[in-house]
Amino acid sequence: MKGDRKYIFIFLLPSALLMTAFLYYPFFKSLYLSFYRTKGFFDKKFIGWDNYTRLFTDKFLGAATLHTLEIMLYVIVFQVGIALVLAVLVENISKLQSFFRTVFFFPVVISGTAISLLFVLFYNYNFGLLNSLLSNFGIEKVLWLDESNALRAVSIPTVWHYVGFYFILFLTAMSKIPADYYEAARLEGITTFKRTTKLTIPLILSDIKVVITLAITGTLKIFEFIWVISKGQNGTEVLGTYMYKKAMVDQNFGYGSAVAIYMVVFGVLLALLANRLMKREEITY
Repeated sequence: MKGDRKYIFIFLLPSALLMTAFLYYPFFKSLYLSFYRTKGFFDKKFIGWDNYTRLFTDKFLGAATLHTLEIMLYVIVFQVGIALVLAVLVENISKLQSFFRTVFFFPVVISGTAISLLFVLFYNYNFGLLNSLLSNFGIEKVLWLDESNALRAVSIPTVWHYVGFYFILFLTAMSKIPADYYEAARLEGITTFKRTTKLTIPLILSDIKVVITLAITGTLKIFEFIWVISKGQNGTEVLGTYMYKKAMVDQNFGYGSAVAIYMVVFGVLLALLANRLMKREEITY
């Protein structure tokens, strides 16, 4: 038994070291810097809770939070919703399941930056694909990245990018449901729609919770889509880009670190709230 523990420790140690180096150390370093006013890497002054006090009066941070929440709503409703619908549809077919798995998952393996550059070309006012199509139909061109459209425009590639990831998670969860349940439902004459709403979804509710939690935390990490497509301008500033600007552009690592801690706390609270709202007795099998 003691020998087994030794090998378990040996195998866990590399992962623990990596997590310490790339997760825990940066977090506690950010927590430390959040109590300082900094200008560059070496000029810092201890200011206590001033950075955190500033968070509550920073109107730009408030706007970035609202923009993040709006994108989060799109992600939960459309990204998770579309993934669930696709998984249900693919689960109910007997042929070409592997093909649809590959097709729907393919965007996930593409770099977010590459997808963002693709959508930059789509949204270009003069020669973009969307405006070219509108011109062919005699419709006036649209400024896709002006203040009235920009946030929804950058939300589209954000949503599309990870639909396939959640689709695979849902499909895997559905594949674990015993076939006897579906066979009994067919013998009872239950329709496909009722079978999905009364059987499949309740049985994978715990997986839906996990996906929603991943969607919430993933939205807080959005950066490349916003930065590449709009640079956070025209009402598209989110917490990730705002933190980057404060830390790297303004060289104020102290306040940037305070924003990072705010993002962590905000994400944890949202995840807990989502789990609370979805709390109910789950069906087990």
